[in-house]
Amino acid sequence: MKSRRYPVTDDHIHIDPVNGRGLEAVKDFYRAGGTHLFLVSKPSWSLSVHPASGADYATVFDETVRIAGLINETGVVAFPVLGVHPAEITHLTERMSLAEAVDTMKGGIDCAARYVREGTAVALKSGRPHYEVSPELLAASNDVLMHALACAADCGCALQIHAETGPCNDVIEMARHAGVPAGRVVKHYGSPDTPLHPSLIAKHEAIPDLIRSGRPFTMESDYMDENARPGAVIGPKSVPRYTNKLLESGQMTGDDCFRIHAETIEDVYGVTIVLD
Repeated sequence: MKSRRYPVTDDHIHIDPVNGRGLEAVKDFYRAGGTHLFLVSKPSWSLSVHPASGADYATVFDETVRIAGLINETGVVAFPVLGVHPAEITHLTERMSLAEAVDTMKGGIDCAARYVREGTAVALKSGRPHYEVSPELLAASNDVLMHALACAADCGCALQIHAETGPCNDVIEMARHAGVPAGRVVKHYGSPDTPLHPSLIAKHEAIPDLIRSGRPFTMESDYMDENARPGAVIGPKSVPRYTNKLLESGQMTGDDCFRIHAETIEDVYGVTIVLD
């Protein structure tokens, strides 16, 4: 592995050797300058898993951990993030009651928390639907999210949330009630107006201004790695390429790069970013 001058971390990416490019996408990330990534578990249905209980999510989590091990052999460091995608509530209620769906999702988060406690994963994932749902479904989703926050507090880990566009101001009070610092609740596909920790898509127009302001944020691709949707949301090279563009243009200094891609990551997730 060639020595890297700067760390470059993708805060939210999916890698799927079965339905996508798998390790070839990771190699693209590495060749573009990427060093670390947070490998987020995919929705259960995308891996042909149809949970009837929380324990059934272990199949998804085991596959995520297995892929992380393969990634670590390429020279890129992978940190697994495990949890239950908030859209699961829509899929589950097609074949069970809303109460049963909530219990199943909470059980899946409990299952993910066990991986964090044993050190196999570094953070949890939850949220609420990013699309319009009924008030009943939204309330149930917030119940699941509150459970995830409580699990994150118990594990002492960060929580990535997938939610509607916008600041999600109400999650601040939920996090406070659960005992999770707002800076450890990561708004995946975030925006600068959130009081949570923003993880911004690596082409967001506000990034240069945020660099100048010193506001903590991280960068992500949300690459889905599905052959049916190539390059969605943006490709695996995006975070390193955009970082290099900012460095070359002088909009980001080397110190900025270490702050964003290493120091902030360490503060949020409690992991150590080391360049070999």
